[in-house]
Amino acid sequence: MNRPSRETSMSLSMTRRERERFLAGVHVGVLGVADTRGGPTTAPLLVPVWYVYEPGAEVILQTGRDTAKARLIRAAGRVSLCVQDERPPYRYVSVEGPVVEEQDPADAAARSAAAHHYLPEGEAEAYLRATQDQLADDVTFRMCPQRWRTADFTAFAAAFS
Repeated sequence: MNRPSRETSMSLSMTRRERERFLAGVHVGVLGVADTRGGPTTAPLLVPVWYVYEPGAEVILQTGRDTAKARLIRAAGRVSLCVQDERPPYRYVSVEGPVVEEQDPADAAARSAAAHHYLPEGEAEAYLRATQDQLADDVTFRMCPQRWRTADFTAFAAAFS
């Protein structure tokens, strides 16, 4: 078995192209937003979310207009999103940035894109029909990625095989 020496420097960072392609993949994201409802020592709100991202564009997510998540996003004006691959070799992308748009009511095209991103065609259409009333109650947020954190353990894992 080959083991890297302590002197071996191995970058775990992804290139811009790699990180954008990874974020554009099918992952349930964990959205993070500042939560000051309990005072300055309150931990951030972290919740799993569906999102849509195309390389070079904004991160799009939807939620109920009057949810705690929506209120906190509005108050903070910025969010973080972390996505990962739980299968070895592990990889993750974390991105944060300002919310640059809130669309109210929710963008139907963005909702359709999310459903088709996460569900097979027939299920996506059934889901959209079953939840069409949510369009009146949901909002769409768009976040401009500014700060990226990444790790790809592929090369590191290969050194141990």
